[in-house]
Amino acid sequence: MSTHIAAEPGQIAPIVLFPGDPLRAKWIAENFLDDATLYSETRGMLGFTGTWEGHRVSVQGSGMGQPSMAIYATELFTEYDVQTIVRVGSCGALAEHLSVRDIIIANGACTDSGINRVRFSGLDYAPVADFALLRAAVEASETMSLDAAVHVGLLFSSDQFYSTRPELTEPFVAHGALGVEMETSGLYTLAASYGRRALSICTVSDHIVTGEETTAQEREQTFGDMIEIALRAATA
Repeated sequence: MSTHIAAEPGQIAPIVLFPGDPLRAKWIAENFLDDATLYSETRGMLGFTGTWEGHRVSVQGSGMGQPSMAIYATELFTEYDVQTIVRVGSCGALAEHLSVRDIIIANGACTDSGINRVRFSGLDYAPVADFALLRAAVEASETMSLDAAVHVGLLFSSDQFYSTRPELTEPFVAHGALGVEMETSGLYTLAASYGRRALSICTVSDHIVTGEETTAQEREQTFGDMIEIALRAATA
């Protein structure tokens, strides 16, 4: 039983979907998993296990930001032997050609966080997705009838939601960053450290350039295409 998840051994599946919002975790469990049961509500960070098309799958809230995410990912990898984590989150669009509700499958992540600088003694590490998961997600998206466009590219994982220096993202956009969120860089690094698989799939919830945005309820309950892509990829 881990400190922050507090599930019993065997309650968590080898495959975990990983939203930041615990209420999105609940919505995923109720709408996509069969026979879902609650295994944790410690600190309000809900976790559920059920099945999807015969595959045992868990969904665990991670909280916002790399420090919170890292606590839950580390415990999932080390205490519950989770093999695959797919982040299913929201992001802000940085590139003008993206639209709200578009989906980004992240092949890698840039960051302004100092976490990896500490880990790698000031050197720069390139956090990337598991290629098999990445390929499976792209292939799954190509077989689905989707209203929104799917993009494969870089995310920018920021330590600040309300940035005091928004101009600092401009060089990253010029070098291909599509969206900004707060977790992917850390998740990819931890997966590499423990020899596990990780992928981030994010739906654009707001556009940094145009100002368009979705509501909190829409972010919690209407990003179903992203969830299906994640489930298909993780169980392929």
